[in-house]
Amino acid sequence: MNILITGCNGQLGNEIQLLQKEQAQHQWFNTDVANLDITNQEMVERFVAENRIDGIINCAAYTAVDKAESDNTLCAAINAEAPAYLAQSVAKRGGWMIHVSTDYVFDGTNHTPYVETDTPCPNSVYGNTKLEGELNVQNFCPNSMIIRTAWLYSTFGNNFVKTMIRLGKEREELGVIYDQIGSPTYARDLARIIFTAIDKGIKSGIYHFSNEGVSSWYDFTKAIHRLAGINTCKVKPLRTCEYPTPAQRPAYSVLNKTKLKETYNIEIPYWEDSLRECIAQLEK
Repeated sequence: MNILITGCNGQLGNEIQLLQKEQAQHQWFNTDVANLDITNQEMVERFVAENRIDGIINCAAYTAVDKAESDNTLCAAINAEAPAYLAQSVAKRGGWMIHVSTDYVFDGTNHTPYVETDTPCPNSVYGNTKLEGELNVQNFCPNSMIIRTAWLYSTFGNNFVKTMIRLGKEREELGVIYDQIGSPTYARDLARIIFTAIDKGIKSGIYHFSNEGVSSWYDFTKAIHRLAGINTCKVKPLRTCEYPTPAQRPAYSVLNKTKLKETYNIEIPYWEDSLRECIAQLEK
């Protein structure tokens, strides 16, 4: 198959590129904004047609959650409109699409893990545009999978794990939010799941994926420092109200992954085991 990757220079896109070596039977088209502007419908349609694309993995997203509150036009173009262009163009060829979405489509007021059938209720520009993108993909490409994920990190790019390691080495004290609960997700584990879906066949619908288990940002930071051997920085718990941000964060964004596990007969690693793997990669 000819498979298009968008956002190939991001965390997930880079992890997918690493795994492509094991998938030599497919032709991979790794793109980012420099060689494919997905907000340009004409450019997208031409690229998909000329390269006879059979499937798209859309890793591209506007993820600056706070900046999105004042930059909603660009955020909507990347998160809502571009997925529509990708979905339309690949559907014309009878192809499939995997679209990566987010826990921010929920407002975080649940107290039990969110299932795919829960009604979305985003309360940020980022969350609203990502939800619109989901709906567009479903509307324009019947053979599509939407995978919602949360708290993504990897060895690539800027992310929470790398920031906490850097700050832990630079500072004697650090305040981290303890009253927002979720599940850290190693981008390499998500990339592996995407490859499993391609190998076993795309089964359309919405799915949730994160690593197993739950954590607060505070607990996550404590684990990062422990596994990275940082013991010179005191981590203090902060309440959300002590660290105001332009965009509202979900207080509880744990995702129920039963549907994905049963559909593809997979086991998902525990978050701390995956964190240990990532930190070992970083230390290399």
